[in-house]
Amino acid sequence: MLSPYLPLIAAVAALEPELRAAADADLGRRADALRQRARAGQPLADLRVEGIALVREAALRVLGQRLFDVQVAGGMALHEGKVVEMQTGEGKTLTAVAPVFLEALLGRGAHVLTFNDYLARRDAAWMGPVYSLLGLGVGFVQEGMTFAERQRAYGCDVTYLTAKEAGFDLLRDQLCLERGEQVHRPLAFALVDEADSILVDEARIPMVIAGAVEGQPAGLGRLAELARRLEARVDFDTDEHRRNVFLTEAGSEHVEAVLGCGNLFDAGNTPLLAAIRSALHAEHLLQRDVDYIVRRGVVELVDELTGRVAEGRQWPDGLQAAVEAKEGLRLGADGRLLGAVTLQHFLRLYPRLAGMTATARPAAEELRELYGLEVAVIPPNRPCLRDDQPDAIYAHGEARDAAVVAEIASAHAAGRPVLVGTASVAESERLAARLRRDGTACQVLNAKNDEQEAGIIAEAGALGAVTISTNMAGRGTDIRLGGQAERDRERVLALGGLYVIGTTLHESARIDRQLRGRAGRQGDPGTSRFFLSLDDELLQRYGIAGLLPRSLVFEPAGTPIESKVVRGEVARAQRIAEGECFEARKRLFRYSDVIETQRRYVAQWRQALVDDEAELELLQGRTAERWQRLVATLGPAAARQAERRLTLLAIDRCWSDYLTEMQALRDEVHLVALDGREPLAVFIKTAIGAFEGLVERIEDGVVEAFEALAFTPGGIDWDAEGLRGPSATWTYLVNDRVFGNNVLMTLASRASIGLWGVLLLWPVLFLWGLRLHWKRRAEKGRRRPGG
Repeated sequence: MLSPYLPLIAAVAALEPELRAAADADLGRRADALRQRARAGQPLADLRVEGIALVREAALRVLGQRLFDVQVAGGMALHEGKVVEMQTGEGKTLTAVAPVFLEALLGRGAHVLTFNDYLARRDAAWMGPVYSLLGLGVGFVQEGMTFAERQRAYGCDVTYLTAKEAGFDLLRDQLCLERGEQVHRPLAFALVDEADSILVDEARIPMVIAGAVEGQPAGLGRLAELARRLEARVDFDTDEHRRNVFLTEAGSEHVEAVLGCGNLFDAGNTPLLAAIRSALHAEHLLQRDVDYIVRRGVVELVDELTGRVAEGRQWPDGLQAAVEAKEGLRLGADGRLLGAVTLQHFLRLYPRLAGMTATARPAAEELRELYGLEVAVIPPNRPCLRDDQPDAIYAHGEARDAAVVAEIASAHAAGRPVLVGTASVAESERLAARLRRDGTACQVLNAKNDEQEAGIIAEAGALGAVTISTNMAGRGTDIRLGGQAERDRERVLALGGLYVIGTTLHESARIDRQLRGRAGRQGDPGTSRFFLSLDDELLQRYGIAGLLPRSLVFEPAGTPIESKVVRGEVARAQRIAEGECFEARKRLFRYSDVIETQRRYVAQWRQALVDDEAELELLQGRTAERWQRLVATLGPAAARQAERRLTLLAIDRCWSDYLTEMQALRDEVHLVALDGREPLAVFIKTAIGAFEGLVERIEDGVVEAFEALAFTPGGIDWDAEGLRGPSATWTYLVNDRVFGNNVLMTLASRASIGLWGVLLLWPVLFLWGLRLHWKRRAEKGRRRPGG
């Protein structure tokens, strides 16, 4: 897709001799002239040729790297507000500098949203000298930075940070009472690295800010022990994909007998029932070293997309506390919900947005539908020589694992570096232990030792290196052949380059492509291959083995299945999973969109108050006499500031209550489907009606607080009045779900559904149970030896 940019590429090249002869100071003066023209209103499109030419020359001088023509084209596409697909190893980090430089000329701040804190810090330090030569300041934001450090970083022309940090800072800013307490400037432009991951995979995840409240959940340790003793398929059961768990009738009676709580489904036992379900989910559906790790006495979630610890993320609805109780850990703080925004909606706040990734095309429809972003595919500077071999598919996991170990040992014996991508911490450690028992030395990279990531990746391409990793070795890692110093590069090239092995498919083929992309970078040779098993979680979920001839399923151990039917079904399972995830994201977007529209309204009102630009006539109109006493006592300016502060605090309190109400509504609204209503329509209608009353609630809250307010000529003691913001806040991400529990089981556990509800529900539950019964009989039949 270079043809549209060829005239501009030629124009940039034509300026090279002139700029090459210029002194460093002359480059800075030319960049300053561009800045003045941009701020005077000249369109950036008129400045892009000279701007990109300046970046090309500055990068050559500072980094010793001259932008290739394909990088110039990529920079132009990014400047046009597109998502650019460039293959791994093509220099996207440097490509981003030109469009970011152009946007930064306007003086409104340009954000580069990276995949993690390490990349934000690395890229700011790496590209910073290029911007500096052209007169621009560069900063970066990291988790744990102080307010002053963040404010300085956001004040720079260019700021590198993660989308998560930018979003959390927005939520914190929206609790501030004074403009000087905020760190963000008005959002202007963001360039999103690994765009498909941030804009698509993680976009539905809500970022949440909470404030401390008194009280901790009680009795969770006892419930964890009870959940541990309950017997599967006797006391509890799960849905077919093991995403939800629920008590059976026998299990309910068992729990009631142990706890002595009476009817578990009485209205008064609703909190207890919710806690029991969380304990069951934690014990039987969430696995240590797969879904989470325990490190330094803390439960840390593992991001299924990246294999890394999901910093600051926790499960909702009491599930986090249940996991902590399961592991016998001290329970974390409970909190009051103060604000929330999904990554998807936060990113849509930027007036100008662009992105880059190696895997944009599969997500093109979603990027267009949700963000209005088109995809531009930029060809590689050098042809890709990687050999992507067909998947090796085995009937059973044991056969697959044996084949993987043999393949690694063979490559290692020849000296070829091998990178193995696994699905979980547990699998990475299990495979590494087996290799070591067989005499093959290896390094392990997973969420437990992420602090060693840089050192392990630096040598993953060394002669004879074997690296076993979770998805951590996917996005953002640059593996150099021959090791960090590339001392044995020629020998590794002669062996065929890096060999990448995958041990399972993910729900998205894009993640698998990212793993493959660690090999064959910048025209180097390389090989990739996936070794799969029909009992892998993804393939089991869609019953692939049950769709195949028995002769294929029971191939002799160690023999890969060679069948177009099998390959087709495996590919179909992944397409189905991708489609389901896409639909789930769209569904979640529709639910959150109405709340986001309301959040923006409240945020604009609140910011006008913070900036002291809002009209304030409420107290003067509703409590005129007391208002006049306030003005007479404190003066007009102080009285206005008092009303401004009371209004801000009332907004925060009422918005917090409103969010809690809407969260409860969304958890329950799916029940209306049983009487023929559309849950989304009911949710939107209810949310709109509730929001219409929110402004009135806020105004009533302001008046009530004012009427109780004590003031003297010396002023107002806000601490004594209890009228301050939250004393402590923390932020976290929530693993969002469309609905929390199985709909039918939720209904079955509610005593309030009435006679008609029971009559409606009974035949549905009967048929659903019958289906599970025959499904299990079929599974038992397939497991019989020789069957």
